[in-house]
Amino acid sequence: MHDQTNTSTGIRGTRGYVAPEWHRKQPVSVKADVYSYGIVLLETICCRRNVDWSLPEEEVILEEWVYQCFEAGQLGKLVGDEEVDRRQLDRMVKVGLWCILDEPSLRPSMKKVLMMLGGTVDIPVPPSPGSFLSSI
Repeated sequence: MHDQTNTSTGIRGTRGYVAPEWHRKQPVSVKADVYSYGIVLLETICCRRNVDWSLPEEEVILEEWVYQCFEAGQLGKLVGDEEVDRRQLDRMVKVGLWCILDEPSLRPSMKKVLMMLGGTVDIPVPPSPGSFLSSI
């Protein structure tokens, strides 16, 4: 419906890109798409898939590895030898991390994502992607 904000249905989407609320049988909103966008953004930044079993154990799950590198101030690890604008890299990583938060209400809207990427709004330091659930 035009004014509908949530819907319940079976899981739809590609594994690795499906927002956590699908697996928890919670109502699904447009924030599920924000989650998927965040995963794709991080994959694009790092030039790799969301899950890669051929990598060392600490790098297998992209979102966990990205947050570890972010927290340690080692974003250069994410791009290897690529020459990048470090400020833009920091901005993109923070946006990606905000998009993949477990709690849908904490994820930004796509409008806000565009504003953050464009540099028109400040981006606060994102919490750990799973920190909301661990605090309950």
